[in-house]
Amino acid sequence: MKFLADLHLHSRFSRATSRDMTLDTIAAWAKVKGLKLVAAADFTHPEWFFLIRQKLEPAGNGFFRLRSVQAPEPEFLRPFAPGRDDVHFILSTELSFIYSKKGRVRKVHLLLLVPDLESAEKINGRLAGLGNLSSDGRPILGLDAKAFVRMAADLCPGSVVIPSHIWTPWFSLFGSNSGFDAVEECFEEMTPFLFAMETGLSSDPAMNRRLSALDRYALVSNSDAHSPSKLGREANAVEADFSYKGLLEAVRSRDPARFLYTVEFFPEEGKYHYDGHRKCGVCLAPRESMRLGGICPACGKKLTIGVLHRVEELADRPEPLEGPDRIPAKSLIPLNEIIGEACGQSADGRGVWEAYVRFIREFGDEHRILTEVPVADLVRLQPERIGRGIERVRRGLVQIEPGHDGEYGTVRIFPGGEDGGTESAGGQMSLF
Repeated sequence: MKFLADLHLHSRFSRATSRDMTLDTIAAWAKVKGLKLVAAADFTHPEWFFLIRQKLEPAGNGFFRLRSVQAPEPEFLRPFAPGRDDVHFILSTELSFIYSKKGRVRKVHLLLLVPDLESAEKINGRLAGLGNLSSDGRPILGLDAKAFVRMAADLCPGSVVIPSHIWTPWFSLFGSNSGFDAVEECFEEMTPFLFAMETGLSSDPAMNRRLSALDRYALVSNSDAHSPSKLGREANAVEADFSYKGLLEAVRSRDPARFLYTVEFFPEEGKYHYDGHRKCGVCLAPRESMRLGGICPACGKKLTIGVLHRVEELADRPEPLEGPDRIPAKSLIPLNEIIGEACGQSADGRGVWEAYVRFIREFGDEHRILTEVPVADLVRLQPERIGRGIERVRRGLVQIEPGHDGEYGTVRIFPGGEDGGTESAGGQMSLF
């Protein structure tokens, strides 16, 4: 079975997260986005875990489904309310570890997947003695990441630990401010327990393939969504038995016939792609910030070193290693953002969502619209410019002012006006 999975998002109990991140609304948005499997995130939070137990039931395959379907919010989603088997959930949670190791403060985020409620209960019971799980859907724990991996392996042999958004500066495995230079430095003897890494919004698989040390890991992509409309902005397409075991076997195999592709942000659009200072309005390519010694030319303080810079520091290849066993990636832009630019409106405006609903009603789901529906069919819906915008995104003909220091990059699909400006056979273009 072919399905699209988003394994990392957050509930309404996580900091800076929409109150609409409820299980019913997540399921409705997942169906609209084209996701068959989505995270029942933050299971370490006591109140959210109570709701998981109350509203979800085991589907018999290591996944879960809604016991009953309620009308989702907002109202325009109600015609697309999912049936009980349209969308399944996987038990997942992200945890933040802040601790000292080798004379430095380390801040590492890890994603945990488990196959059943009993495993989640065991993890929660052990972690409750180490920190306040009710303070945040993504709890902060003063535990060495290596020790947590050992704990997960001992308590639940079927669990999976995936280092989250491994390049972001502040909270990640390779983060410039608090991370490590090698996987083994962080996880030591527990390194063999890991088989996947999450690339994050500010990097893509090609950037990661410049490190030979990552060749043995599957590179997964997830939305890390804090609001429902952001689901599926990054995701994983899999052809496998629709089960917890089938999913993990497909990802672990790194076989393009089973792990089909990942859905990606254009990495420049991510919040930490370039170096910079948001308050100073300074955004720099790694070469420029290196020339300045990592110092902001406006205020004289240390720049926030971004993902591309960090990849350049650790890479041992000038170009990504390619080969027939490499999992493909599709860089996409969310449909509402394409509609917004095509129509000259805010991506979250009412008119944009009305057009969005027309496209979903006509063609089924957002992922299919962005990747499969022929352009000749798309341009039948007015305005035709929306279909042309989708075509340009598929071809990589976008211009991006890169994100930096916590600020998303700015994407232009029609940079030259109505005709889209100059198109390059080289694909994606970037404005630096």
